[in-house]
Amino acid sequence: MYIGVVSMRYAKALLAYADDAKVEDAVYREALLLKDSYAQVPELRQAMDNPVLAPDVKLRLVVEAAGGKVTKELERFVQLVLKEKREKFLQFMINSYIDLYRKQKNISIGKLTTAYPVAPEVVERIRKIVVSRTKGTAEFATKVDASLEGGFIFEIGTYRLDASVASQIRRVKQQFIEKNRRIV
Repeated sequence: MYIGVVSMRYAKALLAYADDAKVEDAVYREALLLKDSYAQVPELRQAMDNPVLAPDVKLRLVVEAAGGKVTKELERFVQLVLKEKREKFLQFMINSYIDLYRKQKNISIGKLTTAYPVAPEVVERIRKIVVSRTKGTAEFATKVDASLEGGFIFEIGTYRLDASVASQIRRVKQQFIEKNRRIV
């Protein structure tokens, strides 16, 4: 069976279960912690894929990776995943849950990359603009990348606004190269 189908089915079930129990926000926060743990600790995935480890050990690993104390809904979900021997798909299930939750709650994810650190007021002003346009909420990540030389790159969803000095210099350079090719 296709990984995406399995993970989406389980993620939908978790979202429905968390919605019924009115703890979808808490499960979302735990899922974000678990997602970060998977990204930062590659050994977690190896441990979950290890057939020698007992399910209760794997459950403790997941609980610890999700912050140490989790809702009973997430714990029961992980127990179900372990019982059905689908733990190798758990990372994909968690990512699918996060995507479904964000879609349900109309949460936009943005990334602002700048050449120099930006004041929190600027980030908040951008967040307010996005919120007013999307009629939802926005989560932002900020990053400083000195190679931009100035300006910024703003990404949200599938849109990307590149107003960096480095990309403008590349465009001008490319225009000169094209113009010189026509002359020669």
